[in-house]
Amino acid sequence: MLAVQSRINGTLGQRLHDGVSAAGISFGSGLLVLAVVVLGTPRGRSGLRRLRTALLEGGIRWWQCVGGALGAAFVVVQSVAVPLVGVALYSVAVVAGQTASSAAVDRAGLSPSGRAPVTLPRLVAAALAVVAVLVAGSGGLGRGGHSAVLVASVAAGATLAVQLAVNGHVGRASGQPLVAALVNFAVGGVALALVLAVRALVGAAASGALPGEPQLYLGGVLGIVTIAVGALVVRPLGVLVLGLCSVLGQLTGSLVVDAVVPTPGHELGWRSVAGCAITAVAVVVGSRRGRMGARDGDDPRRQGDRSGDPG
Repeated sequence: MLAVQSRINGTLGQRLHDGVSAAGISFGSGLLVLAVVVLGTPRGRSGLRRLRTALLEGGIRWWQCVGGALGAAFVVVQSVAVPLVGVALYSVAVVAGQTASSAAVDRAGLSPSGRAPVTLPRLVAAALAVVAVLVAGSGGLGRGGHSAVLVASVAAGATLAVQLAVNGHVGRASGQPLVAALVNFAVGGVALALVLAVRALVGAAASGALPGEPQLYLGGVLGIVTIAVGALVVRPLGVLVLGLCSVLGQLTGSLVVDAVVPTPGHELGWRSVAGCAITAVAVVVGSRRGRMGARDGDDPRRQGDRSGDPG
């Protein structure tokens, strides 16, 4: 879904001649759908009340609710980068940043799964991800401006790991992954609205007309699914393993997207396929969990404390 979202938002940004406006539309559409679903159901409203109580009682901190701001930056980079380098190369660049950052996030204990040590499998997985982006990008690093685009994509991937971690706390506190997605889209939507308002004041609004194809407005809906699923499974998996699994899906999807509907000038090549294969190995290696790889939260003596946790 992230791969398809990348193509949708990239195409929308290209048609509008403005990646920020494309990101705003993506977040706005997702926020509208989530507001109807969450506010219109008893479970959704109950989840919002539980989140409010957790904030007031200190069960969750305010900064753990601002992951949407990082998501907004991620979608802006996505909208700008994909038309320039293609879905596959962009996805591999995101992999490197997300994988390296995921190991650091797990080590710092930012996710609901608790602190995880930096074990040898995790280090090898991160190194393999870096190799993957070097292999996949080796054919385009010398092109004008592409190096900067790939660096920005790597940075966007690094923020994605932090976003997954903090959204997991919101999902745990509310007991509803869709509430985590709503908070994510609301914060990101407000951030993008402020940026677009400032740009409009200085005369830097989008120059392209809104396209008529309805499929170009589905990026926000796809984002809802990825954010909600991430908030649901980040606790049992941890950020690194979740990140590796998600980027493997993203890379595989990107190969399919670039093969079926290639980005003009960025047809699918062997480097992107090799990058995906190396990342698959990184997923297998990074998912290994021995005694030294157990998380603090995986202590069997603490399992009884979780029986009443609805997250």
